[in-house]
Amino acid sequence: MSLFQSFDINTSALTAQRFRMDVISENVANVTTTRTEDGTPYTRKIVTFREKKVTPFSKVLSNTQEAYLGNGVKVSKVSEDTESEYVMKYDPSHPDADENGYVSYPNVNIITEMTNMIDASRSYEANLTAFETSKAIALKGLELGK
Repeated sequence: MSLFQSFDINTSALTAQRFRMDVISENVANVTTTRTEDGTPYTRKIVTFREKKVTPFSKVLSNTQEAYLGNGVKVSKVSEDTESEYVMKYDPSHPDADENGYVSYPNVNIITEMTNMIDASRSYEANLTAFETSKAIALKGLELGK
């Protein structure tokens, strides 16, 4: 693995985790949004990652002489959470209440979002540490080459 490839892997992970934190922040900001442009409550968004340039496992086994190289990570999609249901609260005075007085609130759980934010933050910190370590190794190699 080349030195610059390790920088690329770490920066791709930093970018992906930052994007994940942005989506989580959007979810938290819309926790009380009962009506969007299409008239429905806000739906929680989920970020999915995948490896850049996936190498099939069969190819890795058949090419055992070649070193398997990582390529980093990228956001493959941002999807809406359709598995969890909207939160129904009784509030007949709310303008978005149905005929029974219930309001549909977004399917955003603050505890889940904060847990995901901590996870994304820790992943970001780990990749930043790995980047700094790679940089320190490169600098030390340059010092030795004097």
